[in-house]
Amino acid sequence: MTKSTKAAQKPAKIRISIKFYRLIFTGLMALLMSLIISAALILVKKGYNDLFFDHLLSSWKLAFVFAWPSAYLCAYLIQTHVLSRIDFY
Repeated sequence: MTKSTKAAQKPAKIRISIKFYRLIFTGLMALLMSLIISAALILVKKGYNDLFFDHLLSSWKLAFVFAWPSAYLCAYLIQTHVLSRIDFY
């Protein structure tokens, strides 16, 4: 293999400042959690039908609006008030 083919196989990385780590992490976590919970609740409440994805997209938007600030606040409180009192070894 030549150097050009080795370089082409590496996945691209995005360089972002570390100060955005918590914001990005909680955003992605809230995005996936709100999708999973919205889908599960729709399946339990209405079952799978032709309008499942329409209901999912509309409820997912609303769920994410509440999930991201909640996840950000909870992650901050847990890291500062709970995990700071535990001595990990």
